[in-house]
Amino acid sequence: MKGKDIPYKMLSQDAYSQWLGIEILECEIGRCKVALTIRKDMLNSMNKAHGGISYSLADTAFGFAANTHGKYAVSIETSINHIEALDEGDYVVAESVIEKVNTKLGFNIIEVKRGDELVAIFKGVVYRTQKPWDNN
Repeated sequence: MKGKDIPYKMLSQDAYSQWLGIEILECEIGRCKVALTIRKDMLNSMNKAHGGISYSLADTAFGFAANTHGKYAVSIETSINHIEALDEGDYVVAESVIEKVNTKLGFNIIEVKRGDELVAIFKGVVYRTQKPWDNN
């Protein structure tokens, strides 16, 4: 399986990302851009998007990009900085670009944006297994 096709397969098997309404905008080896629209059922008690929504969007971009190298990759550490609150109807995009990859680890920084406005920064470390996606 070609690396750029792996995120599409992952999304087809990911009920949570499908529930979120995540769509893949662009994908290539080492990079993936995904998006979603904030819905009413994603809002917290302050009528803003729950922080877990932007986190989940960034985490999905992170996982998809990390797996484009053709081997199963799983996160081992992640964190997020929320910069701006999100409202119902906001269209949010997360882009993951592999910053550094070695044999077993990958390091990513994912920017979450509403238009040109940076709303969150997600950082992640992924463990790269030796299990190829072709055996899936």
